Amino acid sequence: MKIITYNVNGLRSAISKGLYIWIKNENPDIIALQEIKTFPENIGTMDIEMLGYQAYWFPAKKPGYSGVAVFTKLPPQHVQYGCENDVYDNEGRFILLNFGDFVFINAYHPSGSSGEERQVFKMKWLDYYLDYVNQLKKQYPKMILSGDYNICHKPIDIHSPEKHEHMSGFLPEERAWFDKYIETGYVDAFRIFNQQPHQYTWWSYRANARAKNLGWRIDYHIVSQEMKKHLKNSVILSDVMHSDHCPVVLEIE
Repeated sequence: MKIITYNVNGLRSAISKGLYIWIKNENPDIIALQEIKTFPENIGTMDIEMLGYQAYWFPAKKPGYSGVAVFTKLPPQHVQYGCENDVYDNEGRFILLNFGDFVFINAYHPSGSSGEERQVFKMKWLDYYLDYVNQLKKQYPKMILSGDYNICHKPIDIHSPEKHEHMSGFLPEERAWFDKYIETGYVDAFRIFNQQPHQYTWWSYRANARAKNLGWRIDYHIVSQEMKKHLKNSVILSDVMHSDHCPVVLEIE
């Protein structure tokens, strides 16, 4: 089974750049999108349904902002929209699909780069999220938690780490949170298969950063320890360019 996470930074924009053609050719079983920035009624669902997918949407209340969606060829037994907190659910940050054998979560974690207020919001979200998924894990031991985490976990995950220690996305408290996350029973799937540096999933639009591969790895498939034995491979598709992010593939069996 092939699962993809992809922050499209505006679904309508990504579609105009050939996203659906790429999905048809890549043919994932499940694709999780973040930052869709639209409502399904604004783009229609027929095109993705014609490719064999059921589409589940959780947009933000605010137009043109945030939002997540999951397209799946595997019918879920149950879909949960949101994480039972209106503050976060109004921003369309969390959707859960229960496939029976495992639970899949697609989350778009906040960025704190716009200022102190949003950084505080981000840290509160991170604590809430970890408590919430740990409670879920008691009921659903086999979990895949994919999405844009907006954090580089380790120095290997960001270019020039010494220059970014005071920037949101690589702050000590964010990285400490990620350490705690992993220690409570999770695995960074990509790093099981690839320990090489310079593996990034997001690049600034400034200073020709993508061409120079001056990037950040902030998009992840995190899996519970109980799911680890099912992992087959994980790769970053850095040459796919519908967004300032790129897709990350997880293969399971």
